[in-house]
Formats: sequence, structure tokens, C-alpha cells
Amino acid sequence: MIRQLILTEDGSHTIFVPEMGEHYHSVHGAMQESFHIFIQYGFHQAQSEELTILEIGFGTGLNALLTLLLSNADNKPVIYETWEKFPISSEEIQKLNYPEMLKCDREIFSSLHQAAWEVDVHVTPIFTLKKIEGDILNFNSSRIFDLVYFDAFGPDFQPELWTADVFSKIAACLRNGSRLVTYSAKGQVRRNLREAGFTVEKAPGPPGKREITIAIKT
Repeated sequence: MIRQLILTEDGSHTIFVPEMGEHYHSVHGAMQESFHIFIQYGFHQAQSEELTILEIGFGTGLNALLTLLLSNADNKPVIYETWEKFPISSEEIQKLNYPEMLKCDREIFSSLHQAAWEVDVHVTPIFTLKKIEGDILNFNSSRIFDLVYFDAFGPDFQPELWTADVFSKIAACLRNGSRLVTYSAKGQVRRNLREAGFTVEKAPGPPGKREITIAIKT
């Protein structure tokens, strides 16, 4: 897969996939999009003192990095499981400017990408990462999650990832009251989430996007 590094409007990088015509993040700002959707409406809203998080779409590792830094700052233990079908290369990782923007040690960012796949890795004493190289159409997990970052490629490009069947598989691994947050606000996505047993809410989107979706398992 050919990928291109792109500078977004807030100064942070994203990746563009020409064959899909799709970006990994908003061109209006990768950093502010991730923080707004997955941290503000996800991490900061979760009630558990210890969080078990599922991420669909590891991508550049930005969501994981933001979560790790907040886990350390808040002294909140996190178990983080993420599924990614197309891992990016070490050359692409080295070009991403997230550590500089967040003023953190690049080794922290690198440790997320260098962590072995398919096993639990203690990246910090309170942040455990498990990366799975796989298709979410085959999703299964032995864990029960408190929070889901659903950050797959968009439903216009990969509609098979946004079905009621996929959401039902995820819902089966969530506690009642757990939340799923995603950037997509498409009507069909919301209907599929309701069919899978979620209560669906709207929330204001980041710059360049009017709304996002929050789904609560009921």
C-alpha cells in the first residue's frame, strides 16, 4: 500500500492513502481531532479507575500515545488492545512529528510501535499494550472493555467495517455502560450501532466536522 506523509492544519502529521483517497486523520488537524474525539469524549468520560480500552485502527499510534501520556499524568492504569490490518513502516514512524508537538520523549512513541505483536507488553508500569495484526471482520477478544476508540477507515471506503455484525462482536466484549466513540456521524452507522445494542448520541465535532458519534452499550 502506497502512503504519503501529510502536514495537517494544526501542524501535526497524518498519512494519505492515494489508492483509497483517504487520510488517517482530518486534514484540519490530526492532533486536535484525536484529542477531541477519543480523549475528550472517550478517555475523560470513562468512569472506571482502571481502564481497559479497545482501539480499532492503530494507524499512526496517535490515539495510543495520547492515552499513554494521560495514563501516566493521571496515574490511571490502562490496558490497551488495538487491532490493525496494515501496520505502518519504521521509516514512516520516524517521520511523524507527534513527540515534538506533545513535547514528550520520542522513545515513548517508538516503544508503542516497537512493542511485539499479539502479546501483552508493559510499555510503562501502568500502561499495558497488546497489538493485534488482523482484520476486525474477524474480531474476538477474551477481554471485557470499558471504552472503544473506533477509528477504522471511513464507511464510504470500507463499509464492511461499520456493520451491525462488527458492532455486535464488539458489544459482546463490553460492560454495560461502556462507551464507543467514533468520528463517523453517518446515519447508517448510527442505525447499525442501535441494531447492535447501543444507545446512540451525537456530540459536536472537531474543526471541519459538524458532529461525531458516541454509543453507550445498554
